[in-house]
Amino acid sequence: MIEFDRVTKTYPDGTTAVDGLSLTVLRGEIVVLVGPSGCGKTTSMRMVNRLVEPSSGRVVVDGTDVADVDPVQLRRRIGYVIQHVGLFPHRTVLENVSTVPDLLGWPRRDAQARAMELLDLVGLDGAQYGSRYPHELSGGQRQRIGVARALAADPPVLLMDEPFSAVDPIVRGQLQEEFLRLQAEVGTTVLFVTHDIEEAVRLGDRVAVLSQGGRLEQYESPAAILGSPATPFVAEFVGADRGLKRLAVTAVIQADLDHPPVVIDTDHWEVAEQAMRDQDSRWAVVLDVHDRLLGWVGRADSASGARHSRPVRQWTRPMEAFIHLGDSLKHAFGLMLQHDAGWIAVLDPQDDTYLGVLTPTTMHAALRRSVEAEARDTDPHLVSVQTVGTA
Repeated sequence: MIEFDRVTKTYPDGTTAVDGLSLTVLRGEIVVLVGPSGCGKTTSMRMVNRLVEPSSGRVVVDGTDVADVDPVQLRRRIGYVIQHVGLFPHRTVLENVSTVPDLLGWPRRDAQARAMELLDLVGLDGAQYGSRYPHELSGGQRQRIGVARALAADPPVLLMDEPFSAVDPIVRGQLQEEFLRLQAEVGTTVLFVTHDIEEAVRLGDRVAVLSQGGRLEQYESPAAILGSPATPFVAEFVGADRGLKRLAVTAVIQADLDHPPVVIDTDHWEVAEQAMRDQDSRWAVVLDVHDRLLGWVGRADSASGARHSRPVRQWTRPMEAFIHLGDSLKHAFGLMLQHDAGWIAVLDPQDDTYLGVLTPTTMHAALRRSVEAEARDTDPHLVSVQTVGTA
């Protein structure tokens, strides 16, 4: 979809910003360019829409050399989101989002309908926000409008230059999550620039690490870059804590789950007590009849009095720490710390039914499985690891 073919950018004073860059971005992929300030990542991106012209080499988009396309027409086909958004202050939100369709000559009704659709996609109610002006919005809302505007004319390529760096960390995390949801829905090919390695590994299908002078040091999956840095520069850039960063790119899979005793909330207490005794467990998960998580009970509760003929639901403690299968280990670990929990439940992302639990032991095994899978170039589901200890 996007190909850099030995692209170099050298300025008249002899400074080389990009040095022989060759890489390919596949259709529907998110590729992140990451590196320190001055490494040529923004220059590389701006050569895609000809805001910067290469000194040599070619940039090809969807089979066409961008040098052969009128720059104005090219930019109307490529979405572009920048750090400070660049919304037109004198135009309403709806007018901002419909800017490119208007320039392309869309009928006004179609342009506004598309703008309303995009506002809903980025999580903003068009009826509520469409008539507002940029100064009436928060920073996070303006960034969402910027993304909506860039997608309004269904561009095959979206360029994003540090789009979330101007907002606070909490809003930034929310925007990243919303962006991943949106991209999965629309399937746009994205070239994303950031200086933050954590953002790069969270968002990218593949990550290109650039060093000073615009040299490509490594171009692989986030897991590969964190697990096997190709050069000393990459190892230093991703940091000594790259094992912790790997938590963000390791998804929880079925093989990672532990399976403690499970009882139904209508079961009598003696059923729960026997289930915990049979598995030598201090606690049991409580579900409803539809396999939905309700909470847990502990064996220690047996000491509080006779209750054998009474239902488990009367002593069920709520469990608020849960994730969905496919969420990251980082998310799981964060919830475990937040709730001071020894385990967290894992639910099916389709219907929220209970699947199992993660414990510190199984989380460690999941991380080891990910590392082993990367080393063997195989599916993590096919890797088994030995662990010490019990849940």
